[in-house]
This record gives sequence, C-alpha cells and structure tokens, in this order.
Amino acid sequence: MEEAGLDRVVRAEDVAHMGITEVVRHAPHVYSSYRRLIASIRKRRPDVAVLIDFPDVNFRLARELKKLDIPVIYFVSPQLWAWKRKRLRWVQERVSRMMVIFPFEERFYRERGVDAAFVGHPLAELPLPTSSRDDYAAEHGLDPTKQWVALLPGSRWKEVTANLGEMVGIQRHLPDCEYILPVASTINRERVTAFLAGQSLAVHLVPDAREALHHARVSVVASGTATVQAAVIGNPFVVVYRVSPLTFRLAKWLVRYPAEIPAQEDAYGNLPIAMVNLIAGRRVVPELIQQQFTAAEVANALRPLLADTPERAQMIACLAEVRRMLLHPGGAGSIRQVCDTVEALMGHEIPQSGRIPTASV
Repeated sequence: MEEAGLDRVVRAEDVAHMGITEVVRHAPHVYSSYRRLIASIRKRRPDVAVLIDFPDVNFRLARELKKLDIPVIYFVSPQLWAWKRKRLRWVQERVSRMMVIFPFEERFYRERGVDAAFVGHPLAELPLPTSSRDDYAAEHGLDPTKQWVALLPGSRWKEVTANLGEMVGIQRHLPDCEYILPVASTINRERVTAFLAGQSLAVHLVPDAREALHHARVSVVASGTATVQAAVIGNPFVVVYRVSPLTFRLAKWLVRYPAEIPAQEDAYGNLPIAMVNLIAGRRVVPELIQQQFTAAEVANALRPLLADTPERAQMIACLAEVRRMLLHPGGAGSIRQVCDTVEALMGHEIPQSGRIPTASV
C-alpha cells in the first residue's frame, strides 16, 4: 500500500503485539501512536475510511470517524466470534459495511443485524509460484533430492523466540530432511541468524513464505495468517503455537465459538485455533499448542505427511476444499469489491477502469 502511494502516519508493525501481557507492556507507545493518527484524521478529514483488522485500535478509530460523519468500511473482521463478543455493538454503531474474508463470518454478522458481505480471501486469489524446484534449490543452496520442511514461526519477533527453537529441534528427529525458514519482512534477518547460531542446526533462510510453502514437502506453521497461506497453496502442515502461561489460561477461559462455527475440544480440552480448522468445521490439520508443542510431537505428526500415505492424500484434498470455500462464489476479487464499496459510499459511479480510490485511511 505504501508503494501505491499510501502516506503512513503510523506503522502498524510498530504497534501490533500478540497476547494480553505483551500488549500491556507496550501500551504507552501504542497510545501515543493512536493519538498521532487521530490528529491526522481530524486535520485531513478523509471522505471514506477503510479499517483493516487490528480491532484494539480500529474500533476506537471507528468511534472518532463516526463523530466526524466519515463512513467506515471494515475489511477483515476482528475475531469477535471467538471472544470479546460484547464489542459487536461497536460494529453495529460505528461500521457502515463489514467486509469479511471467511465464509462463516457473513452469517455471524447478518444474524446479528450487521450489514456484512463475504468477499473472499485475498490469499486464495493469488496464483501459485512459478519457479521450478531445481531453480529454487539452486537459488537457496538446497538439495533437490531431499524432502524439504518449511518452518513458519510467525511474523513478530516475540513469536519467533517462542516458536523457532522448538521448530528447529525437529531436525534431531527427522535428520534426513532439509529445513527452510522464510523470514517475514517484519523480522530482522540478522537477529534470526544470531538466534539460529546458538542452535547448532542447519536452516536455509529464504525471503518468501509462499514459495517456501509451494516447494516444501510439509510445513510447520505457527497459528495465524500463515496457516491460510499453507492451506490455499495446498501444502500439508502442522499448526503450532506457544504464548505465556497467563495469556494461554485467559484465552482458554475467554474463547467461545458461536453456532456458526462447529468446534469441539481436543483431548486436552482445547478448542481449535487454526483458521483452516475453523473454516472446515472440523480438524483437518493437527494442532500442537503449549505443552503439546515439542519437537518430538511435531516430528511424529509430520512423519505420515512426508510419505505418500492416505493421511497425506486426505489432508491435501481437505485443503483444496478449504481453498474453494475461501473464494467468492461469484468470482469477484476481494479488493475490487472493497474498492467498489468505497466508490458507492463516496457517491461516485463505480469505474470500469479498475482505478483504486485514494480517499481511504
């Protein structure tokens, strides 16, 4: 968006933090950034606001925008269907149109009186990478005769430090594979290199997650958007995650899914957290979280997916179905639909040229 001309008043990656205790520690900086953004909105008075995910900030922004009589499009719904459902009234009061990327979200909102539309998931609309396996191996120093395992620990440094150490330990249990680690643009590559230096295990750092998922035989993915990336690419994977014990206990107590999301607890009393499992309405990929997230357990879950087994074939078929569910039934692109809604709220005729409106925040 910045490359397309967006003037970033505040950098989202500087104020985005996961977990309750993590957010509390960074609250002063987040609040200062928020006030700076509000001042910019009051000065510039945009015609339409497009708010994307990030509920802890965007719901407050929506309140300020409502005071200024600025229409609000909310693209990528916050997970109100999982917890903090009392915030639903904020959507009803402050949001002109909720545009959601998961099919069950449209039913959730419409049943509760919100003007909502499922527009499809942008990741499901992307074409697969086109590089060949041999070219990819040559570019990143990989052995094309070996099986590759992609490791996706998360896009925040806190997630990397919480997840990556256990991930790289998988090599001790599956030593015949090679391991690929895409480094997110939000993570400093040198810090990752220094972190891995203490592990005494070989990992190939690569720049792009989608290419890594496309070429890897299997992957280990921290719960988050990357699980959707793996699903739409069709790469069999295992979901992992670890947060502080306090954050986990609070989340387990708070998270409850509505009737629109059929979800059952596992043997440890945990509800599913991976989006692919919530979309499918059943557990199509294994989830190993907190104490269950160990290198040995992950390796055990990966073994049947590395070979040409019925388990692997079944997961690939399930992931293909999830991808179909994430595409808009009418074939319209998600971003195009958001742009059309912006034009409609501005009172302009929808253009035929594909021009993207610039009057958004």
